[in-house]
Amino acid sequence: MTTRQAESLITAKAIASFEATPDERLRHIVQALVRHLHAFAQEVELTEQEWFEGIRFLTATGQKCDGLVRQEFILLSDVTGLSMLVDAINHRAGGGATESTVFGPFYIEGMPERGYGENMAYTSGQPALITGRVLDCQGQPISHAVLDIWQTAANGMYSGQDVDQPIGNLRGRYRTDAQGRYAIRTILPVSYSIPTDGPVGQLLDATGRHPWRPAHLHFMIKAEGYRTLVTHLFNDGDPYLDSDAVFGVKDSLRVAYKPYEADHPLTAELDMATGFQHARYDFVLEQAPS
Repeated sequence: MTTRQAESLITAKAIASFEATPDERLRHIVQALVRHLHAFAQEVELTEQEWFEGIRFLTATGQKCDGLVRQEFILLSDVTGLSMLVDAINHRAGGGATESTVFGPFYIEGMPERGYGENMAYTSGQPALITGRVLDCQGQPISHAVLDIWQTAANGMYSGQDVDQPIGNLRGRYRTDAQGRYAIRTILPVSYSIPTDGPVGQLLDATGRHPWRPAHLHFMIKAEGYRTLVTHLFNDGDPYLDSDAVFGVKDSLRVAYKPYEADHPLTAELDMATGFQHARYDFVLEQAPS
């Protein structure tokens, strides 16, 4: 038996060992994973030392996860493009719905309920206001949709990640009114570096890649009878739009902020004391499968 035949036999035996898996989908996934892992090892002629370093890297990745905000495995998935590939696979249908993008590793459940136009910023920054509507694919407003929002502070860090920020800072759950309208008071999003103090940062450094993300707001939008939408709104003109470290930018998700003076009608309506940057965006949700 040749060396190549012996290698193929190992792969065949490993694949066959999962043949009795009761769940058909799990069997398909695990066998495909084994097949592709073995093919990868053969393609690169993986050495024992490289295999061991890979094990150490994955171990360190798990150890960096903290169970609250820091999810290093999601970050690893993001920077390798896997997160956006899974997003693309799962959102192939068109229909005019707003495009999705990566979830990211910094979401926290149970953040404060916010009123229409309430300010979610407890830390300083350039005042900003985002308004718009949540609609269905026929252009009809969706009332009582929940917009779960999160973003970084002006220092480029999320609450929970930054111990000096109140945990609810720049986070909140807004609801649309009867006309499907929403209004979010916050600060202007800024570009920021993903964390580089863990294994993912070491990987980027070793491969000569930058860790920067363009300025954005995260949205998770839910409404009864509709598919949950996870997406961002990116600041148009940001220098990192074409080189996002996690490949999350889509042209349809860019918004332009425009300066409004303190005497603008929205200032009085929302009891704002100063001028602000304003962006408008209408989200479109796809109906959930029946």
